Amino acid sequence: MSSINYSEKIPNNVNLGEDRTLQRALEQWQPNFINWWDDVGPVGSTDSEVYLRTAVSVDPQGWASFGHVKMRDYRWGIFLNPGSADREIHFGDHKGEKAWDSVPGEHRANLRRIIVTQGDTEPASVEQQRHLGLTAPSMYDLRNLFQINVEEGRHLWAMVYLLHKHFGRDGREEAEALLERRSGDANNPRILGAFNEATPDWLSFFMFTYFTDRDGKFQLCALAESAFDPLARTTKFMLTEEAHHMFVGESGISRVIQRTAQVMNELKTDDVGRLRAAGVIDLPTIQRYINFHYSVTIDLFGADESSNAAIFYSSGLKGRYEEGKRVDDHTLKGQTYKVLEVRDGHLVEKDVPMLNALNEVLRDDYIKDSVAGVERWNKVLAKALIPVRLAVPHKAFHRNIGALSGVKVSPDGRVLGEVEWAANVDAWLPSREDRAYVASLMGRVVEPGKFANWIAPPVMGINRQPVDYDYVRFG
Repeated sequence: MSSINYSEKIPNNVNLGEDRTLQRALEQWQPNFINWWDDVGPVGSTDSEVYLRTAVSVDPQGWASFGHVKMRDYRWGIFLNPGSADREIHFGDHKGEKAWDSVPGEHRANLRRIIVTQGDTEPASVEQQRHLGLTAPSMYDLRNLFQINVEEGRHLWAMVYLLHKHFGRDGREEAEALLERRSGDANNPRILGAFNEATPDWLSFFMFTYFTDRDGKFQLCALAESAFDPLARTTKFMLTEEAHHMFVGESGISRVIQRTAQVMNELKTDDVGRLRAAGVIDLPTIQRYINFHYSVTIDLFGADESSNAAIFYSSGLKGRYEEGKRVDDHTLKGQTYKVLEVRDGHLVEKDVPMLNALNEVLRDDYIKDSVAGVERWNKVLAKALIPVRLAVPHKAFHRNIGALSGVKVSPDGRVLGEVEWAANVDAWLPSREDRAYVASLMGRVVEPGKFANWIAPPVMGINRQPVDYDYVRFG
């Protein structure tokens, strides 16, 4: 097998070409990655040239280099944010000590588990989205899908680098397994539940990139605090790309709402039947999709009480969101936090040790961030003089993790019996009819500057290009 030219094929700032052991390991892993991409990556993209952003360095001039490139030839790079030789650990039992450049033996298993779990989400979302290009509502949106796909691939490379560099044979085996699991596979599924859900249509895709990629933001921010310096520096750079994924989701839903509001005003109606007959997505359906994707995503933060969360924090492996901005002792011993439980048919709060509630702390930070974006969607409705307002459901709604798992709770927070839940579930979560209707709208529109009837054009194009630019040149 011919050697990879690291400076050309894999742009990096980790001196890959000077590490012979790592070079051999990646030479063996890369063909398997390309085989995975060919097998379950974006359908029908092989011969197209896509206007993509490629990271070639971490400086502002290099991390976003634009140009048309075939996706299979994309230069998946490995980048760590610039480090500091005197960086200190600023939380947990090791607070004040020097950050680690290598993996301490006692934390090896937990760090590997964290990196593998994060790494597993990256190829999973590519697999979930592999057919979406066949029903893109515009060339602009198709390009954004492909940009997300290649960046998820780069984030996989980032995690695989850490596994190969710092975890020896175990790391190499885990890196191979990342390419062997498949989203939704009954026998070898992805690790986290949300990454085994189907993403069958573009409304689901926009919801996924708004809600589920936002989970990625918060998980990466928590890992960017890590005492293990290579992990902290890697995830900080990944966050620069994660922002685009959330933008695609937020702006995509905003454009769907804008188009729906326009047709509501033209027809002077909020009647679901008439709006569906006009080929737009009615607001109740959008609300049900919000309820589903939000509830599935907040489960990703894990159980509300978790001894693992306490261990990860006290060990310095994973901090809180914006740890450095918090005004406490950053060890949290003796502190408490409120979590929910059901008592006598009602949701009540109880105090638990904060160290054990850190999943809930991160979930609550995520919820605040999610609500802010939904309020921006509501401004679109307000501007169109539509009185309806969208909202996220209660955080106990439709939960399958932790103390609230399986408890039947309405979107407004009432604990329900099975009968009342069954009578209302199709009003709260997407029904088979909803999904079939949304699927019926999914026809491919790829002429430059043209958009499907159910979504409004964006305000501006990508990288100062016009909206009707040829973002994808089909082979």
